[in-house]
Amino acid sequence: MELRKINTNDIEAQWAYTTELPTDENGLTNPYNGVSYEEYKEKVLPTLISYEHPVNMPDWFVPETYYYLWDGDCLIGEFRIRHHLTEALKNGAGHIGYSISKKYRGKGYGTAGLKLTLDIARKIVPENEIYLRVNKDNIASQKVMINNGGYRVGEDEDHYFMRIPKV
Repeated sequence: MELRKINTNDIEAQWAYTTELPTDENGLTNPYNGVSYEEYKEKVLPTLISYEHPVNMPDWFVPETYYYLWDGDCLIGEFRIRHHLTEALKNGAGHIGYSISKKYRGKGYGTAGLKLTLDIARKIVPENEIYLRVNKDNIASQKVMINNGGYRVGEDEDHYFMRIPKV
């Protein structure tokens, strides 16, 4: 199992995953649901790659890198790392967002993928902890976070706010 940074070599699998992912998958937003292959190739992929080193973005935007979890030749899920947080992100989505393809859920991929993502995030983020948010009704994702050392620090009406130590 491995994480691969978003790239042009895996374009077909990345396009298929991205365009099949709902616009809101348990709190992970995806404005690219249903886009054509051509639009993905010409606009979406270059945009997503550029988020790692953004240029001419609004003040609230933070660098973000997309990774895909692979098991052999199968793309299993997507993991996003925000390199640092604004106040809104500290009290919101946090550093990491992820999804696992429905056909691979319940098989340990979320836990394994988050572990690999945390290994990268710990080298990137300046904060002392990794911030995450999870929907209260997403028990599976809560378990993924807890399995990776996560603990609850707060909540709002719909979400739990979780932290995972950097060490």
